[in-house]
Amino acid sequence: MLQLRPNCECCDRDLPPESTEARICSFECTFCASCAQDRLSGLCPNCGGELVQRPRRPAAKLANNPPSSTRVFKPQGCAQTTAS
Repeated sequence: MLQLRPNCECCDRDLPPESTEARICSFECTFCASCAQDRLSGLCPNCGGELVQRPRRPAAKLANNPPSSTRVFKPQGCAQTTAS
């Protein structure tokens, strides 16, 4: 089951479970749409995988299957992939 991480690893923007702005790779590294496109060119800086829109979990399912509350913030990793 997806963790639904709560924030962008680059800019720390909040990404609630219902957000259409969340992007993930196959390892569930999580980024906002802006960072994924503008800073990362659609590739995860951690694994090199493709970043795609994260599916949204239906609100009725969140009570029994809550999103993660663990924030991951690694701005230094994103800076390395920013085009010069």
